Amino acid sequence: MVNELDATLAALAEPTRRRVVELLRERPRRASDLATGTGTSAPAMSRHLRVLRSCGLVEDERLGHDARVRVYRLCPEPFAALRAWLEEVQAFWTDQLGAYQAYVEQTRGGNRP
Repeated sequence: MVNELDATLAALAEPTRRRVVELLRERPRRASDLATGTGTSAPAMSRHLRVLRSCGLVEDERLGHDARVRVYRLCPEPFAALRAWLEEVQAFWTDQLGAYQAYVEQTRGGNRP
């Protein structure tokens, strides 16, 4: 899972790929629509989509009438794994801050005249 999470975070570190994810959250789209929506060239979009596909964030489907045309959509699994990891990190910090708050309250209570 760590390697998959690393790949997901590396892919999402690039702003254009995050914009692609935002566009695909609205609805599945063709690569040309994604290139237009992000202001990138078709070859650049192809490279971004290759990265997103390789880590499983998006999948493509060929349209029946034209095998050259692909429609891209998000895959929920990597996002669920990312969310689970973020929830673990948040729980850690919530516990740490709670312990610190208890310590401060205990320390303040012991120093009162």
